[in-house]
Amino acid sequence: MKRTHLPLNGLRVLDAAARHLSFTRAADELAVTPAAVGQQIRALEDTLGVVLFRRTTKGLELTPEAEAGLSALRAGFLQFEESVRAMQAGQSSKSLTIAAPRDLTAKWLMPRLAEIAREDSDLRFVLVPADDALDFTEANLDLAIRWGEGPGEHEGEALESDGMVTIERPGGGIDVRISWPGCMAEDAGSLVRVADAGLALEAAAEGLGRATVPELLARADIASGRVVVVGEPKGSKLGYWLVAPLPQWRQKKVKALVDALAQ
Repeated sequence: MKRTHLPLNGLRVLDAAARHLSFTRAADELAVTPAAVGQQIRALEDTLGVVLFRRTTKGLELTPEAEAGLSALRAGFLQFEESVRAMQAGQSSKSLTIAAPRDLTAKWLMPRLAEIAREDSDLRFVLVPADDALDFTEANLDLAIRWGEGPGEHEGEALESDGMVTIERPGGGIDVRISWPGCMAEDAGSLVRVADAGLALEAAAEGLGRATVPELLARADIASGRVVVVGEPKGSKLGYWLVAPLPQWRQKKVKALVDALAQ
């Protein structure tokens, strides 16, 4: 059913003016001028085709037409307030849905979430794989981690890292390069090719060659000695970004998660 376009600003002014029976006190409540209140009332009268107030020797009076609609109007505003409270209640939810590349989820995200959950046992996480076209609405996402040059069309914060590192099994492995889609240019002619940086890391750990991967992805394996770094880290214009559309980004639970993950 097609809904009637409602002049909500004018109706809000009508409610205030009717309660105070004074444009001046209504203006004080609404933080506008009395002239602005008068303009809104006149515009509303033109829209509705009725007179809402009359001036008498005793002051401002409501017309019968205005009085006829006030009860339903005030009930409607109360329902609006209940609707807003219901929508804001989601901000107190302890459940967060996160999309991230599978390899980063396994190597970095899940251990970080475990640390965060130890601080707040009420937290609940839903983890889904990230694809190139993140649809936050369809997937009901709160936050995503993407690999790229920036946050794209969303709000975002970069995850700090040392860029890209070249790694191999301790003691060395086969003297070949391991490549993956998005790896650095010098790996383009490699003899071993895999689907992503996570598989490149695993191949290097098994001794199939050297792989250049994001330092953040390899951080835990480097720290444990499972792989060793060859040479110095290399800067990269690409990196991992925490991203979300502005409405999700503003949510308290998302802000808290971003702060915790970005530490």
